[in-house]
Amino acid sequence: MNARLNKSLWKTSGHPVLIGQPNSWLRQIAKAGRRSAVILLLPTAIPAQRAPLSGVDAYIDQALKDWEVPGLALVVVRNDSILHAKGYGVKESGKPAPVTERTVFAIGSASKAFTAGLIALLVDEGKVRWDDPVAQHLPGFQMNDPYVSKELTLRDALSHRSGLARGDRLWYASEYDRAEILRRVRYLEPSWSFRSQFGYQNLMYLAAGQTAAQITGKSWDELVRQRIFTPLGMTSSTTSTNMLRAQRDVSMPHTRINDKVASIQWRNIDNVAPAGSINSNVLDMAQWLRLQLGNGLHAGKTIFKPATAREMHQPNIIIRSEARTDSLLPETHLRAYGLGWFLEDYRGRKIVHHGGNIDGMSALVWMVPEEKLGLVILTNMNATSLPAALAHRITDLFLGDARRDWSAEYLAFTKAAQARAAATPNAVERARVSGTKPTLALDKYAGTYTNELYGNVEVTLDNGRLVLKSGAAFVGDLEHWHYDVFRVSWRDPTLGRAFVSFTLDVRAQPEEIRIDGLANFRRAPARGN
Repeated sequence: MNARLNKSLWKTSGHPVLIGQPNSWLRQIAKAGRRSAVILLLPTAIPAQRAPLSGVDAYIDQALKDWEVPGLALVVVRNDSILHAKGYGVKESGKPAPVTERTVFAIGSASKAFTAGLIALLVDEGKVRWDDPVAQHLPGFQMNDPYVSKELTLRDALSHRSGLARGDRLWYASEYDRAEILRRVRYLEPSWSFRSQFGYQNLMYLAAGQTAAQITGKSWDELVRQRIFTPLGMTSSTTSTNMLRAQRDVSMPHTRINDKVASIQWRNIDNVAPAGSINSNVLDMAQWLRLQLGNGLHAGKTIFKPATAREMHQPNIIIRSEARTDSLLPETHLRAYGLGWFLEDYRGRKIVHHGGNIDGMSALVWMVPEEKLGLVILTNMNATSLPAALAHRITDLFLGDARRDWSAEYLAFTKAAQARAAATPNAVERARVSGTKPTLALDKYAGTYTNELYGNVEVTLDNGRLVLKSGAAFVGDLEHWHYDVFRVSWRDPTLGRAFVSFTLDVRAQPEEIRIDGLANFRRAPARGN
């Protein structure tokens, strides 16, 4: 065996390990004229690479049953090679079509790292700096506070330190486009001081994505396709649900409705795409892992400069720990956020990761850079913590100590949290005052109510019942609760319920309504008044 080939096949430990894809191994050996090496090396090399994953298939199959998750796809990358790529379960509950390594899922907020990556490319080209104010590049950008409007930088936007409350109803199932959403951000009041603490945000990622679009003259979608998907060979990845019609191997989202797992329709979130609209499969996402673990290099080509790649994995703001989470993860002591990535320690290693949750799907991108290890888990179940459990399990396997049953522990943790949440409605039920009725006749509550941030909601009387409508998706029937409080049951069962309180003015006329968890809406003057 020649020296060049020998170097590629042997690690510093002296044990024979083939680096790269299987077809590259055979090409290297064939060029060296050593066919016998196949017999000698493959039996020792493949187990050396895959040995930590022994038993993982059975573990995942059992976890899917325990968690009632219909399907899942997993890829594991180590030393720039795909060690494992496989689908588990089914694409749609009650149907036989299996999940494969090519099945497309939504990756949700794991898309944020792609938006940070676009800004990184522009930083490398000298077109922008991380600490440039957003308003410098995005005309008309304005926050609630004039000082913050002027000072908020791309780094602030990408590291969740804007001080803003989430304001997700501004984009979720709304009819506003990207420009209108950003215009209305000026009406969103902050929850805490600028740069004082971590506060997860989707609107600021939209601002960062629109900044990239403004600088280049191309949409965020075009930029992601041209600057990231194409160079990495991510041929099955898209930035919109509108593109899924052309694909055959696509999973259906699922959620729990009336305590039963059921499939639901994909929800289009193009209006906040830079925060979470990418759809992909694990084979494509493996290329994203290779780029991140390669410190900006992919297949020998520089995508990001190494210094720029490292910058995205550097802490920008501390994330305070919570007692309940600490009880589950005592090996984690510090948490922070970089630029599109959560950062924490685990068993003495740095973990770089980001989850994703959007209607009916949960995802996780997870890396242990010191071990040159990365994995992506995509599932077709709403808000499940199974990806986190599996990430810890697989990491433990590679670190040589897998005594903890992470699936069982996370599941117990999740059920305890669900039990606490279930107790809250009971408290509300106990506080309900019986024997009351609305102050006014139902038709008097009908009208248009408006909020400068969220726009209009309509209350109408339909067949003797009040109906509330906010945009196309939020349509619900109002049931009297007590006094002038009603409970709205959204007709889309995935949206759940909420309480609506009417306030009367001095003339005993409806003056405003409050939708719990959203905002107050003042009654608009009737036309002709």
